[in-house]
Amino acid sequence: MDQLAALRTSVTRLRAIVDGFDADQLTAQAYPAEWTVADVLSHLGSGAVIMHRRLDAQLAGQELADDDAQPIWDEWNAKTPAAQAADALDADRSFLERVESLDEAERARVHLVMGPISLDVVAMLGTRLNEHSVHTWDVEVVVDPNATVPVDAASVVIDNLGLIVRFVGKPTGLEHDVKVHTIDPARDFTLTLGPDALSLSPSDDLVPDRAVPDLELPAEAFIRLVYGRLDPDHTPAVRGDADLDELRRAFSGV
Repeated sequence: MDQLAALRTSVTRLRAIVDGFDADQLTAQAYPAEWTVADVLSHLGSGAVIMHRRLDAQLAGQELADDDAQPIWDEWNAKTPAAQAADALDADRSFLERVESLDEAERARVHLVMGPISLDVVAMLGTRLNEHSVHTWDVEVVVDPNATVPVDAASVVIDNLGLIVRFVGKPTGLEHDVKVHTIDPARDFTLTLGPDALSLSPSDDLVPDRAVPDLELPAEAFIRLVYGRLDPDHTPAVRGDADLDELRRAFSGV
């Protein structure tokens, strides 16, 4: 699975980044202004524990309480920054190894309910990869202002953005379509800003010599735009007449 390979690489990459952090860096502000680096890692670690537990329970035919996540969040919030970092890397690896251990029959049975969505094994991995790659960027950008979401992760995440756009996109008061072309990998989308919601759909309109995109940018930058992480200080060269400030208002962060 492309998702599994990309997640494996992202897990290894995050550990390599965090292993070099000292105590001050763990308590430094991460990209989300309200979080430290340790907070981001705690979020990733607790998320891995929750998904791991729900996967095990579902495959065992067990039911968990509706509020099963809260005690886990409370436990992680009580950890020291150093423990949050170390335990997050361990939980991250443990969940990956659990997924890698699934045989074909188990993979076919995966059916996780996460809030309003239901996930098969491919969607589960895609959901984790989306979160993992973006939050890894949140951590890496603390020490490297030029950090990007790696192409191997972006090549998978870029095709999983439609659901995120529907959930986090906010109407701007203007109704129009934005034709988007991404690079590395090349993709064409129509981003529709409606009166009540936003949507993203693959587009066949952007064929060479037939149409000019309103916005052309690296795929990883478009991913960060949707996740509210394309402020002017972290925006690469882009092409097109799209109003980036309007799009930043539409995607204010998740």
